[in-house]
Amino acid sequence: MPEIPAGQSRTVLSLEEYRDEVLALVSGPTPAETVSTADPRALLGRVLADDVTSRAPVPAFANSAMDGYAVRWADLAVGASLHVVAEIAAGDRQDPTLGRGECAQIMTGAPLPRDADTVVPVEATRPAGATVTITQLPAHGRGAHVRGAGEDLAAGDTVCPAGTTLDPAWLAAVAAAGCPEVSVRRRPVLGIAATGDELVPAGSELARGQIYESNGTHLAATAVRLGAEVAATTVIPDDEDRFVAALDELSAGCDLVVLSGGVSVGVHDVARIVLGEQADGTFRHVRVQPGKPQGWARWRGRVPVLALPGNPVSTAVSFELFGRPVLDRMLGRPAAPLGRAVAAHGWSSPPGRRQLVPVRLSSDADGRLLAQPAHRRGSASHMVTSLAGADALAEVPEDTIDVVEGDVLTTRSLR
Repeated sequence: MPEIPAGQSRTVLSLEEYRDEVLALVSGPTPAETVSTADPRALLGRVLADDVTSRAPVPAFANSAMDGYAVRWADLAVGASLHVVAEIAAGDRQDPTLGRGECAQIMTGAPLPRDADTVVPVEATRPAGATVTITQLPAHGRGAHVRGAGEDLAAGDTVCPAGTTLDPAWLAAVAAAGCPEVSVRRRPVLGIAATGDELVPAGSELARGQIYESNGTHLAATAVRLGAEVAATTVIPDDEDRFVAALDELSAGCDLVVLSGGVSVGVHDVARIVLGEQADGTFRHVRVQPGKPQGWARWRGRVPVLALPGNPVSTAVSFELFGRPVLDRMLGRPAAPLGRAVAAHGWSSPPGRRQLVPVRLSSDADGRLLAQPAHRRGSASHMVTSLAGADALAEVPEDTIDVVEGDVLTTRSLR
C-alpha cells in the first residue's frame, strides 16, 4: 500500500462544520409509503411523512368520567331524591329522556343523555331501589364529571405532525383519532462494515493481535433503533481489492454505507486509501475527542459513505454525532433535543477539542440531574464497556480543560 506523503495535513473542522458537510450527502427524506394502522408492530418506530388528522371529535360524544348518576343540575340539592329511569353502560346507544326529578344510572365512558348536564359520583349518593338520594353536591358544579364531545380533539385537528416518530403513546393517539392508515417514510437501508485484519467473529479462537469485532454489532443495532433497515453487516480485511469488491456488494441497494476503521493516516488505513483513490473521498480532522479522524465519499458516484474511526467508543460517538443527523434528514425527522446535567465530580478534558464522555444519569436529593462518567477512563476511545453503562454523552466545551463538580454540561441521550 502507498505510504502517506510527508507533511500531509487535513482540514480541521468543528463538530458543527463537519456535521453540515456530511448532511450534504443526502438531499432529503426517503419516499413516503402508506401503512395500515391495524398492526401497530408494523408502525412502531416509523416516522410520519404527513400530518395525521382526526377523522372525528375525540371524544366523539359527551360521556361520563365516573360511575354514578346522570342528572340535571337544576334538580340537585343535598337530600334531594331522584327517580332512576334508566341504566346506561359504556357502548349503549340509548338516550333516555329525563324529566324533572329524574336521573339515569351511568357507567364510566357511557354516553350522557342529552337532557343531563352533570354526573354525581356513586359515592356521593345513597341508592334505595328506584330512587337515589344526593348526599353531596359535585364540587365543580354544573358539568362536573362530564367529558365533552371534542374536548381532546375536534374533527380535522392535527393529532401527530409530520416528522413524529411513532412510539406507543403516539400510536394510541392515531388509533383514537380513527385513522385506518398513515403515510410514513420508507426506512433508509444501510450497509455496515468494520475494517481490519485484526477483527474476528465472536466464538473464534483469538490469535495474537486479533480482537472480537463489535463495531458492526453496535452500529447495526443503533441504526435499527433509530428507524433504519440494515441490509448487511460485514467485516472487510485490509486489502484494497477485497475492500473494493466488498464495498461494491455492500452498497448495492443501500441508501447509505457506514464504515468503521481505516480512516486515519497510517499506511494500512484501507478505507482512506481506497475511498481517496476511487471515490474522491474527503477526510477531515474534527475538533472532538474521541473521533478526531473522519471521512466521507460517494461510492461509484452514487451511494453516500460515512467512514468513521475504528476504536469502539470513537465509532459510537461518531455515529451519534454524524450518522444520526444523516438518518434524521433521510427520515424527515427533527434532531433529538439536547439535555442538561450537572457534573457529579471533576475530570480533565483535552484542550482545543470538544470532549464527548459516556455518562450515567441520576438525580440527587434536590432533583438535579447528575452526570457520572460511565468508566473510570472517561472518554478513552477503546473502552467499549463504557458504552454499555451509559445513558448519554456529556459534552465538555473546547475551551475547558478541567470539569469541576457542579458544572452544567450539555448531554445527548443514547437511549
